Amino acid sequence: MRQERTVQASIFDLSATHEIGHELKAMSQWLDEHGDLLGLVGRDLGRPDVKATGRQGLPAEAVLRGALLKQYRQLSYQELAFHLEDSASFRAFARLPWSWSPQKSVLQKTISAIRPETWEQINRALLSSARQAKLEDGTVVRLDSTVTSALMHEPSDSSLLWDAVRVMVRLLKKADTLVGAGLAWRDHCRAAKKRARKIQFTRGRPNRVQLYRELIAIASATLAYLKQATERLAVASNPLVQLWQAQVHHYRPLIERIIKQSERRVLAGEPLPASEKLVSLFEPHSDIIVKGSREAEYGHKLNLTTGRSGMILDLVIEAGNPPDSERLLPMLERHIAVYGQAPRQAAADGGFASRGNLTTAKTWGVRDMAFHKKAGLKVEDMVRSNWVYRKLRNFRAGIEAGISCLKRAYGLARCTWRGLDHFKTYVWSSVVAYNLVLFTRLKPT
Repeated sequence: MRQERTVQASIFDLSATHEIGHELKAMSQWLDEHGDLLGLVGRDLGRPDVKATGRQGLPAEAVLRGALLKQYRQLSYQELAFHLEDSASFRAFARLPWSWSPQKSVLQKTISAIRPETWEQINRALLSSARQAKLEDGTVVRLDSTVTSALMHEPSDSSLLWDAVRVMVRLLKKADTLVGAGLAWRDHCRAAKKRARKIQFTRGRPNRVQLYRELIAIASATLAYLKQATERLAVASNPLVQLWQAQVHHYRPLIERIIKQSERRVLAGEPLPASEKLVSLFEPHSDIIVKGSREAEYGHKLNLTTGRSGMILDLVIEAGNPPDSERLLPMLERHIAVYGQAPRQAAADGGFASRGNLTTAKTWGVRDMAFHKKAGLKVEDMVRSNWVYRKLRNFRAGIEAGISCLKRAYGLARCTWRGLDHFKTYVWSSVVAYNLVLFTRLKPT
């Protein structure tokens, strides 16, 4: 059983007089004014297979506030659990029931259960409050893109093969404990690691190719062992066996893809498009993002829209690495859907520039559409005057500061959660925490 709100707050809930304490108090006040959002969080935390009776779980209010606190102060779950037990201000903000001190595992399970769609709706409510307070009306916007890295190491064919071997060996060891005895297989971890390390420090393609042949053979042999173990445990009905089977069904197609990818790239010398490459066994959703002449990044591309207040008005987590020029109009469409009209003025990075984008934006009602790089477009076609162009171009540069703040202070540089759904949740929770803090700072007291 889980409540949405803490029924009775403690009389000892006090906020510190420090600047952070004042911000937490202002954030708490806004959350109190929008109690309807707790229903969204409560539905995310609810499980259809759990009865409404029994021990009470962490209230939805405490989960939401704990998530914001985590992103606002960039705490790990272990640090969050400590501060919720140690800090009076943090406990007061989180609205924890009296004598409750949730463990890090409880915090991780509940906070990560909030869906990205819920965070987006919370952000919409926050933007509505900013509009009512006349802090942000969405009439002047700026657009840019950035990349949030996934939780993975720098990929290479050898490291992927080594990851595959050690994961399969781990599964085979688990299968041994489930079967008891009788599985015939060999642990090739040491041999695989040795060859992966040799590849890293070997010069000359012929020498590396021979090592790759041996490493691919080791991975293929270990995969054959895993298939035999899967057939052996196919008829078992033990819940532990079913869990093991689920892990095998998740990893096996990825491992087969890694082996085939290495054969094509290294042995056959066949170039693969970025969309077909698998760069991580543990974060298979990760994309290869290359922006201009910069180094490749591995994660997901984000397109952001901000207003004059600096608040994030919209965010799209892209699939793949689409050109910026293809994403301007969809971002404007989303803005129109939320605000009911196109922005009066818009500024975007040079990558968004194209004649078609400019013409369509003007047709939709954007009076001044300025691109940081003209890309062959005339100033008089984009805006009313050179003065307006300079103003919008300088205004666009401000989004870089917002992105930098999100990455440095709110963890948007790298997602530390696993899986695509959790990636989206992490990104949106960072954006909501950033917007809520900025809103409380801008709102007159």
